[in-house]
Amino acid sequence: MLDWTDRHCRFFHRLLAPHAWLYTEMITTGALLHGDLARHLRFNDEEHPVALQLGGSEPAALAHCARLAEEWGYDEVNLNCGCPSERVQNGAFGACLMAEPELVRDGIKAMQDAVGIPITVKHRIGIDRGEDYAFVRDFVGTVAQGGAKTFIVHARNAWLQGLSPKENREVPPLRYDFAWQLKRDFPQLEILVNGGISGIDAIHTQLEHIDGVMIGREAYHNPWMLVEWEQALFDVEWVPQRADIVDALIAYCEREQAEHGTPLRAMVRHVLGLGNGLPGARSFRRILSDPQALKDAKPALIRTAWAEVNKQIA
Repeated sequence: MLDWTDRHCRFFHRLLAPHAWLYTEMITTGALLHGDLARHLRFNDEEHPVALQLGGSEPAALAHCARLAEEWGYDEVNLNCGCPSERVQNGAFGACLMAEPELVRDGIKAMQDAVGIPITVKHRIGIDRGEDYAFVRDFVGTVAQGGAKTFIVHARNAWLQGLSPKENREVPPLRYDFAWQLKRDFPQLEILVNGGISGIDAIHTQLEHIDGVMIGREAYHNPWMLVEWEQALFDVEWVPQRADIVDALIAYCEREQAEHGTPLRAMVRHVLGLGNGLPGARSFRRILSDPQALKDAKPALIRTAWAEVNKQIA
């Protein structure tokens, strides 16, 4: 979810889903070794539990970055072995690492030895057009030798040539049965599934076979579904109203502007779907995506935009 699940997005999602485990954008080891640590690693206390997703392949660099994650207070480090973009391939990490399970195992072992927080893996079920369950089974079996106990399975192949990253999320067929079989073959491991899951019925179906579900773009585009999933899956004592979320967002944006000078547009771009399905949602999106309205705007603009929804509901 590069350029999507930044700390502002994660704060918003935490308001909606108190029980969810949140993940950062993929951050490369190079960015942490040579870049601005605060820019890449700062997060809000409210986000816990939150995992740092790393992109990299060199065990020593991964171990160093895992130590940084632990020092900054992250609850987990997740190694990305699923991103298919050419830019990532050129860096020799992401989905192409599935062809080198021993290297991934060694990276996991180096991180496990360096920190006390969990080290997990996100991966595809295969690379290119070969659909052989034995490939992902052997990958998981080898990588687990490094100490990883949690595997998040994007249940599609990653085609390393000929498809854009967007097409790689849509064209290769979903094979949830591969993830389910992994759980049967490795009952001692925690197996989660990702890809194409959008409703509570689909979530319940997955949970009959595996340990958890990761949802990305559906939660981003239709964020109120997070509230509905919380109600369906957990013993929820209090259900927020959208107006409560608006109030919390305004307070957060005021804090961010005061402490860090964060432009409002950088924060509200993640909340455009809050009114989806309600009259006035289009006006809400229009106001919060208008460059002129956002220029030097104060967080109270969020309430102005939300009034368009309330006006049409009333």
